[in-house]
Amino acid sequence: MKLFFAPYTCSLAPHIVLRELGLPFTLVRVDNRTKRTADGTDFLAVNPKGYVAALQVEDGEVLTEGPAILQYLADLRPEAELAPPNGSWARVRLQEWLSFITSEIHAGASPLFNAAIPETVKAIFRQRLSRRFDYLVVALAHRPYVMGEAFGVADAYLFTVLRWMDRFSIDLGRWPAIDAYRDRIGRRASVREALAAEEQTTAAL
Repeated sequence: MKLFFAPYTCSLAPHIVLRELGLPFTLVRVDNRTKRTADGTDFLAVNPKGYVAALQVEDGEVLTEGPAILQYLADLRPEAELAPPNGSWARVRLQEWLSFITSEIHAGASPLFNAAIPETVKAIFRQRLSRRFDYLVVALAHRPYVMGEAFGVADAYLFTVLRWMDRFSIDLGRWPAIDAYRDRIGRRASVREALAAEEQTTAAL
């Protein structure tokens, strides 16, 4: 498999999951500005949407959209229990969480990457994210992971987007349970390995 990624993007989530599962894969860096890969390939030929993550499987098929990739990977090694079984109520709950992370936190934070947006407008997005964190902190107050007692794909995704908050001048210390959660996930070997691998590709440019 090939994972097309760019540093500091949501592609970190499937990268973490690949390492959690011990699946063989090749990491392919994408330049978000030029839409070229590190080996000169036109990324738009891989994913016409033009953004990471994209996962190319052995038969050449390309899967895009983070929540779909995360569930696909988890189902390759169901014994690892990074996602509940398909068809179960718990799987529906996972999809509910992935939708929340995608639409309310990931999409809610994305405009803050845009330097052209006035600070007054960014303040509106920060306030909206604060309300989402008020909800999230209740969920994390009495359990170590999004779905309960065990790490899963939703945690890889949530950790990924929470890493952006310092860059956006959002102090997660206001929500101690979320801040502790981010630190806890960040100590996992798979997370440290994924971040180190991505940093190495950046340093090589």
